[in-house]
Amino acid sequence: MVGVSASSAAGQCGRASWYALHSRTANGERMNPSAMTAAHRSLPFGTRLKVTNQNNGRSVIVRINDRGPFIKGRMLDLSKGAAGQLGFIGSGHTSVCVARV
Repeated sequence: MVGVSASSAAGQCGRASWYALHSRTANGERMNPSAMTAAHRSLPFGTRLKVTNQNNGRSVIVRINDRGPFIKGRMLDLSKGAAGQLGFIGSGHTSVCVARV
């Protein structure tokens, strides 16, 4: 399943990418590339997700603070810091599973 709806975020898997802006996020806060944050199309701001990289088993807890991704087939845009913890900065995207925490 590609997307995670606002009503169900448990056990969903899909593609994630990362981004590092230096502007404001959709909720109005300044983007911090090293923070553990993410963009999602519909989950409420402040929602916390455990994101697990399916390729290496690494996990991180992120907070939704932005909207996106705007590339078809992707369910999350993670901050550069979160992508680093998950170990996929070099590839730019990876397969992940998410669960609300």
